[in-house]
Amino acid sequence: MSQDQSVETTEVRQFELLKQRRFAPYFVTQLLGAFNDNVYKNALIALIAFNVVTAGTDDDGLLINLAAGLFILPFFLFSALSGQIADKYEKATLIRYVKLAEIIIMICGVIALSVQSMSLLLGVLFLMGTQSAFFGPVKYGILPQHLHESELTAGNGLVELGTFLAILAGTIVGTQLMSASDGVFPVSLVLLLVAVAGYLASRQIPHAPASAPDLQVRFNPLSETLKLVRHTAGQRVIFQSILAISWFWLLGASYLAQFPVYARDVLGGSVDVFTLLLAAFSIGIALGSILCEKLSHGRVEIGLVPFGAMGLSVFGLDLVFATPDAPLGVDLSAVEFVLAGGAWRVLLDVFLIGLFGGFYIVPLYALIQKTSAPESLSRAIACNNILNALFMVLSAVFALLMLAIGASIAQLFLALAVLNALVALYIFRQVPEFFMRFLIWLLIHTLYRVRKHGMQNIPDSGAVLVVANHVSFVDALILGGCIRRPVRFVMYYKIYQLPVMNFIFRTARAIPIAGRREDPAMYEAAFSRMHEALNAGDVLCIFPEGQITSDGEMNEFRPGILRVLEQSPVPVVPIALQGLWGSLFSRKGGPAFFKRPRRLFARIGLNVGAALPAESVTLETLHEQVHTLRGKRL
Repeated sequence: MSQDQSVETTEVRQFELLKQRRFAPYFVTQLLGAFNDNVYKNALIALIAFNVVTAGTDDDGLLINLAAGLFILPFFLFSALSGQIADKYEKATLIRYVKLAEIIIMICGVIALSVQSMSLLLGVLFLMGTQSAFFGPVKYGILPQHLHESELTAGNGLVELGTFLAILAGTIVGTQLMSASDGVFPVSLVLLLVAVAGYLASRQIPHAPASAPDLQVRFNPLSETLKLVRHTAGQRVIFQSILAISWFWLLGASYLAQFPVYARDVLGGSVDVFTLLLAAFSIGIALGSILCEKLSHGRVEIGLVPFGAMGLSVFGLDLVFATPDAPLGVDLSAVEFVLAGGAWRVLLDVFLIGLFGGFYIVPLYALIQKTSAPESLSRAIACNNILNALFMVLSAVFALLMLAIGASIAQLFLALAVLNALVALYIFRQVPEFFMRFLIWLLIHTLYRVRKHGMQNIPDSGAVLVVANHVSFVDALILGGCIRRPVRFVMYYKIYQLPVMNFIFRTARAIPIAGRREDPAMYEAAFSRMHEALNAGDVLCIFPEGQITSDGEMNEFRPGILRVLEQSPVPVVPIALQGLWGSLFSRKGGPAFFKRPRRLFARIGLNVGAALPAESVTLETLHEQVHTLRGKRL
């Protein structure tokens, strides 16, 4: 969050954000904007498809693709400029200006619909794309100013929920209204009323100060776009996150573009079956987006990204296998399709592709917001919009090439699922933090059920030393997965070097240590790195026993922790791990890992005590604190 933020925030549960002025007006504003965009776009497509404005011509396919291109073009032309403007000026006011522009554009759209001029209709679509290009950087850039870091996943999940439900509703309303005998009037009325409602909602959005008021705005579409992309590419995690989001939009755009023909020619359905597929996909993304908050427990959990990527490929492949060899009928209604054999598997696969897509993109948006410097966040979002648009164009090119060489839609879906797996492997190799967090997330959400107490005792910022009892080889993973902030661990070098675990520990920048007599150089180097971590404001975790318990009881604490505090006097937070003794990863009943698994899927505890000032810490008092916490009821 920006230090100059003027809006006071109190952390609340996900859906309670919809009752908060700092979020609710913004949510309604962006939802109505997405709805209006899709009402107009799909009304225009319906006009073209039913030859209302192209009577006597055979160029409806060309016009539909031209319309799609005109909506995307402004993202290439204006995103770099819009990102600069969003960083330079107060964001709530910018949103109101954008919504005022929407009213004017919708008035033009109503005129174009009334006279049914194709050139005017396409011109309005270009203006709508321009308005969306200017809204995007403000839309995502304002969230960290109004939400606590622990609420970013919840907020982004609600945004994606609203966006995709608005896309679904706008598609249905725009298509159905314009398909009626006198559709121009109801569509026009909806467009105007929704635009006005969006502006009124935007007036309630709280003040969001400019993050870079001294920024000099330059407008040169080509050079500024290239400059923006090069600058963002220098920030590895942010740029790889943008590439991952853009890949999802390529994937999603490819599925959505093929659904109409897939529903008609492959499944044998009517337009209602296409609507059913669109609904399954959109509801899946909406549900996956809001479930991210529950699965991440209030942190920006990038471990969900590999989970989402795996689901996208697995259910993308199953959709290929579920696709029938011959159509299930001819012009089937939604009910007839649902009753046909194999239909439920197709719908379930489409729904699950959307669901795992939600798991995939929400943490990525939250990660960009969390890691970007406040003064350049909107420009990072602008770069994201540019690459999203580029990848959506590439999705159309890829689909055209596949279909041109004679591939079926099922084969196109197969190629997408395989390519998704390859792209995921590339991204996770470039940014191993994603896969590391996934392994930790998997551990604490499958093998164990963690009951946490006192997590609020770990400060949200600033250097802090965490100490815990040492029960098993996965203690660091459990702690790292539950503490919201990144944790630097100090661990015995032989544990640090364990296969598989070493990848996780290296990625988490753990600090290996040896005994003073065992390796004096490593011992001294470890203390130097500990002080560097605390001086940088990190969370440092030490297991003061110096070894994993062999009998389930706590060992004496070693004095190394006092040496750390002597040079870096920071608050100390005691933590007790419960329930891990007797697990596969402990030494009860034999060496860890080499015995019959026990206590899998068990409930374990994490008790966090109040922070102790450095000057009051002694080995005896610290041992007593952890021992007392360890004895509390699980």
